[in-house]
Amino acid sequence: MICEDILKLTEYGMVTGLVPKEDERFTINRLLELFELEELDEDAVAAYQSRTPMSREEAEESLEELLNRLLDYAYEKGILKENSVVYRDLFDTKIMGMLMPRPGEVIHKFQSLYEKDAKAATDYYYTLSQDSNYIRRYRIRRDMKWTAETEFGELDITINLSKPEKDPKAIAAAKLAKQSGYPKCLLCKENEGYAGRVNHPARQNHRIIPVTINHSDWFLQYSPYVYYNEHCIVFNGKHTPMKIEKATFGKLLDFVKQFPHYFVGSNADLPIVGGSILSHDHFQGGHYEFAMAKAPLEKEITFAGFEDVKAGIVKWPMSVIRLSAPDTERLIELADKILLTWRGYTDEAAFIFAETDGEPHNTITPIARKRGNNYELDLVLRNNITTKEHPLGVYHPHAKLHHIKKENIGLIEVMGLAVLPARLKDEMAQLKTAILSRADLRSNEVLSKHADWVEEFLPKYESITEENIDGIIRKEIGLVFREVLLDAGVYKCTEEGREAFLRFIDTVNK
Repeated sequence: MICEDILKLTEYGMVTGLVPKEDERFTINRLLELFELEELDEDAVAAYQSRTPMSREEAEESLEELLNRLLDYAYEKGILKENSVVYRDLFDTKIMGMLMPRPGEVIHKFQSLYEKDAKAATDYYYTLSQDSNYIRRYRIRRDMKWTAETEFGELDITINLSKPEKDPKAIAAAKLAKQSGYPKCLLCKENEGYAGRVNHPARQNHRIIPVTINHSDWFLQYSPYVYYNEHCIVFNGKHTPMKIEKATFGKLLDFVKQFPHYFVGSNADLPIVGGSILSHDHFQGGHYEFAMAKAPLEKEITFAGFEDVKAGIVKWPMSVIRLSAPDTERLIELADKILLTWRGYTDEAAFIFAETDGEPHNTITPIARKRGNNYELDLVLRNNITTKEHPLGVYHPHAKLHHIKKENIGLIEVMGLAVLPARLKDEMAQLKTAILSRADLRSNEVLSKHADWVEEFLPKYESITEENIDGIIRKEIGLVFREVLLDAGVYKCTEEGREAFLRFIDTVNK
């Protein structure tokens, strides 16, 4: 069986284009070496030769089961030392690395396609990233996704199940493992081809594309957990901290010039309102239109000296200024002026403080895209101040929403996609049963944190049945995400909030 599976995996590589026909024997021999075999079994070869060749669709569908059989064999023979998700992920990445073209080949093909069409280049690279199992299609398909209708448009909701949770043994092993500074973080270019370890994922099947942004060396890759279509990461070639500054706007717009079918944005550069990796300068982008990008202007505004730039406040739960112009240099100059003003801006009446005790609080989450002949910059005003009442952040999901979302509101959430914790899948199933049976949620250790929320929304529905309960729970989770975004907005969507927002605009114009 192992020999037949080695032949099938090699065929998978050829069907998907990872392995050229000329490399078939070479790939088989590399896999034999990996599984500590000296030769192919003749009966397995005969059985394989009588097969019906795989189609691409069949190849994609077969990969998970095929890899699982290879992993089971490796564990039985002592090649794989632990049969847990962490060790299996390390080893199946090593397996897939045997099928991969060398980095130079990938870069050359990407660049040759890019010379004709940028989209053709990213289509090739995105497909490669999936075929290589760097993006695990079969796990992504298990993610739960739906939309929630609000006055701000359709918000996207996802419960991400594709990122595996570490088992207790792996967690214990990670604590005992030698601490390494190589690669310095998950984004560093040194990850390409890295074997990984118990506390760092393997990347033998990972390839990155060099891109020059504003005359500096950056790289393009995709997120292995793709929260949305072609979810890419653009990262600095140097391990340098995140920083929102004038150059950031230039880099974002330069990337969009090179890949006009993609948007790109940056997390803010301060804790609480920033992303999970602030130690390495990077952006996120992709071929997807978020609800925020679709949102209209609520109010047009004008900035003195920049009358040629169309500007306005976006109808969005967070505080967003949209700039639009065909000239990117004009956008960069105005965005920098807004950023510098916001960095030093205090409005005590609106509870906005530029700094307290020397700690800065104001920053911006910027997003760039191309719209027809114009370039757009969305500037989301952020503030990370904390209080005794809100120790995790005043402009952060408030405590009553933590049963659904407690994590930072980063770039992806800002644009209207909730990335919710995997625990919610089981909790939603348990809630469904409990609500239908009228069970006491407060006596349930897992569900008690949801009790206030459920008691608040139940009276809105005349009838809750087996047929509509799933839709009700999903709808209410969507409305919680709406509240999360409202909490994260420095200016509230009220008359008073909009007056305060306009005070800031007036300050920029002074």
